[in-house]
Amino acid sequence: MVKKARSSPRREESLSRERIVEASIELLDSSGEAGLTFRALSELLVTGSGAIYWHIASKSDLLTAACDAVVARTMSETVVGSTPEATIRALALGLFNAIDTHPWVGSALTRVAGHLPMLRLLEPIGQQVRALGVPDDQQWDAVSALMAYILGVSGQNAANGQLARERGLDRSDFLEKLSTAWLQLDPQEYPFARSVAGKMRTHDDRVDFLSGIDLILRGIDSSRR
Repeated sequence: MVKKARSSPRREESLSRERIVEASIELLDSSGEAGLTFRALSELLVTGSGAIYWHIASKSDLLTAACDAVVARTMSETVVGSTPEATIRALALGLFNAIDTHPWVGSALTRVAGHLPMLRLLEPIGQQVRALGVPDDQQWDAVSALMAYILGVSGQNAANGQLARERGLDRSDFLEKLSTAWLQLDPQEYPFARSVAGKMRTHDDRVDFLSGIDLILRGIDSSRR
């Protein structure tokens, strides 16, 4: 008896928006925004691009969805602190770590101001600022300062890490080269940079980041009082 030819293997799982977003995150982590294409995504998911377009209309929407998934996951995993200040620190550090792990998230967030990924961070920060007893007319300024610092420093840290990797440097080598370069600056023109050059070799990015958060929180408390 002649056996029928076997049909091509079918995907074990049906295609869903969630699977598409997770695959997009995988591509973004490995290849950056340039590597996120519908063709690459189709190959990874073993499907046609038309099936992907059924769920997500464009690369811009895909990037926003991937960014939102990372931020939502980060916020949901954040452990609420015993005080509003502790919770703000935990939220800030959570996003700092997320952007360090997924460097593309920092730049993606700058393009979605007012949309869901940004709101997922804005809302809990705002609630904690309210819990601090900040007057209504000062809350927006306080939240804006915290958001600008969190996104700016997290994005810069991720960019520094990416640059070091592109140059084949580990963190200690990168900081050593930077410290050496600062020590060679003109002492008349750059006295401060030269004075802190030695600290560049051993500083902890996360400790520095949280010190900045604490500085802003002290300013908010001083203003409130």
